[in-house]
Amino acid sequence: MDLTVKNETFAQDNQDWLASAEGTDRARTITLDLTTFTAGTHYPDGWLKSGFALKKLGSGKYGLFTAGDESAAVIAGHLLTPVKVPTGATKVAGALLWHGAVLAAKCPHTVNAAGQATAKAISYF
Repeated sequence: MDLTVKNETFAQDNQDWLASAEGTDRARTITLDLTTFTAGTHYPDGWLKSGFALKKLGSGKYGLFTAGDESAAVIAGHLLTPVKVPTGATKVAGALLWHGAVLAAKCPHTVNAAGQATAKAISYF
């Protein structure tokens, strides 16, 4: 049993990218493959922000959807809540918003029109 005192700092997550509450009560638990993210770019402070567009990988895990993925993958949804990334981790659990409405301009990374068109249950504004 580890009884050492630890201090952690938490920041408020900005969910301005959500256009409505639709679907937030039906999020799916998923496993994120961290090899599809870049530490210094996507989680420089040790946390993945909510709103990242995700695709389902062949392994069954989920990874970052990026420009150019449109021909081989679809947007499965967006990361609903922030996720702490422990040092050295290669996978973490997260919540997938798979149905709802998103303000594309407020997502933490760009989701172009071609990518938006691949999403089956997400509406973009």
